[in-house]
Amino acid sequence: MKPFHQARVALASVIALAALTSPALAQSGRARPQQKVASPWDVEAREYYGTPESEGAVERGLAYLASHQLADGHWASGGYRGDVGITGLCLLAFLASGHQPGRGKYGLILNQSVDFLANAVQMSGQIGTTGLVYNSGGQSGPPMYGHGFATLALAEVYGMTRRRDLKPRIEAAIKLIEDCQNQDGQASRDGGWRYRPQPGEADISVTVVQVLALRAARNAGLNVPQSTINRAIAYMRRCNNPGDGGFLYQFRSGASGPARTGAGVLSLMMAGLRDSPECQGGLKYLKNHPFDARNEWPYREHFYYALYYVTQAMYQAGGDYWKTWYTNIRDMLVRNQSADGDWGIRDSEAGIEYGTAMAILVLQVPAGLLPIYQK
Repeated sequence: MKPFHQARVALASVIALAALTSPALAQSGRARPQQKVASPWDVEAREYYGTPESEGAVERGLAYLASHQLADGHWASGGYRGDVGITGLCLLAFLASGHQPGRGKYGLILNQSVDFLANAVQMSGQIGTTGLVYNSGGQSGPPMYGHGFATLALAEVYGMTRRRDLKPRIEAAIKLIEDCQNQDGQASRDGGWRYRPQPGEADISVTVVQVLALRAARNAGLNVPQSTINRAIAYMRRCNNPGDGGFLYQFRSGASGPARTGAGVLSLMMAGLRDSPECQGGLKYLKNHPFDARNEWPYREHFYYALYYVTQAMYQAGGDYWKTWYTNIRDMLVRNQSADGDWGIRDSEAGIEYGTAMAILVLQVPAGLLPIYQK
């Protein structure tokens, strides 16, 4: 167990001991009825399920990422040589492991990555749409994917550091998300986002990362209109497939899958809709489609992406959902880490750095060090 979680358990024990040895109790001479002392940390401490092996794997993965950062502060991975989303995910991997910019052995590395992302926010609109987090100096994926993960990372950094120069840039990035959300009342797209920073089509995978970015910004104290969130959650709910409880890639299009179902369940959990039929149906779908030898195929297409969202969804669900899922995934990731400390062989197109960052983020979900991961 990490020192962080040992401290949680120790504090809960101190609280309980103080309650049982109070002066009032000693003076009364009567045995005080035993009471269960609730600590706000108890649930996460019980549901951590990390092991020395998984924590060691995280440390080796971080060392790998640190050694592969490029001179200007960004990470390239596979065919994505300048994608801000890859850098955002790598930055998040360090933050989720308790590291912060300017502090400790990775402080300089994180400072450089934050500067890279901050400088990629288009404030003048000369290179790209104002507010878009975009790097013009390399091959990138769809702009709104990268924008969402980069904005999420910057918002988490701002919440930790209150670095003043980040605030106007994150506000511009959030405004872009608001401005390009579909708001035309069409069921197939209203409330969602697609690849380009403009209203048009919508899909669940691009939409969920905007939802995460908006939540991170709100957690950090930045203004996010509730109407934007409400529209997004309504779109996610419409992507539910009542036939099997899973979630579709687009409204009434395609088939259910674990990655998109994890994304849908996570969004609804964060919106306080755990008891909604869509969320409960999604949880049932995930329970019926675990990652194992009999059901590996649905996870293959976007392996780490699926693990990333399903792990967060299961953590929010807690209980047996969480324990059964996480212990299996934890041990699988530990076994599959390379001798160099990286992951990524299962997602060759996205690359090793991407796979490594995602594996670390999956392993670190129960640590709860990122506000976006907390219940």
